[in-house]
Amino acid sequence: MRPARIVGILIFCLFPSLVKAANDAALCNAAAMRISQDALMPQEVLLALTLVETGRKRGGQFQPWPWTVNMEGKGYWFDTRAEALAFVEKSYTSGARSFDIGCFQINHRWHGQAFSSFDQMFEPLDNARYAAKFMTSLFNEGGSWSWAAGAYHSRTESLASKYRARYERIVANLPNASTEIELPVIIAATKRNQRTTSLSTWGPFQPLDMEDIPVKNGSLAGGLLTTSSSPLLISANGALF
Repeated sequence: MRPARIVGILIFCLFPSLVKAANDAALCNAAAMRISQDALMPQEVLLALTLVETGRKRGGQFQPWPWTVNMEGKGYWFDTRAEALAFVEKSYTSGARSFDIGCFQINHRWHGQAFSSFDQMFEPLDNARYAAKFMTSLFNEGGSWSWAAGAYHSRTESLASKYRARYERIVANLPNASTEIELPVIIAATKRNQRTTSLSTWGPFQPLDMEDIPVKNGSLAGGLLTTSSSPLLISANGALF
């Protein structure tokens, strides 16, 4: 047995919480890669977008995090899905309405009607599907993924331009998915978190296998998905256009 595999097994046995954290950190990337393929988008678009929205330093690496909530302007990163969900449900009961959820920070006030529950909004694949649909509608309007990223955040140009600059920096520094994103971990994490009862607006989840994930960064031309039903007056984060 190779030394690296032995070390991996020891880490799994001795530090299961670290393994869970690594798997959870992979969920947003897994969803971005899978949904990019389904939506005929360059995968770097969603990989960068989730980093802009939820990226933070964890274990010495800058990674997206699925259990992220922006509650009326304040960001929270929770260790588990259950904690994030409980926080959102409690805040909603207390009267909160404008808050962003999940890998792509979809705003509940303006986009929550596309989901069956808060729990579904946290589902990385559903969250990514909505982000892809919305981003594609903006690409079709503005003609570039960079412009779409800025509009995803806000139609106020001063806010959009700052967001767009950050998005472009992250795109330029994305790792090669085939060498620096651990595909087996991503696959295992996504399979573990799939919910068979989820009622996605875009259809049921399909099993995620190795061949479903592109090995190299995508180069497909984007923007062939029809998105006439996407909201075009409110950004994903709730900013008025």
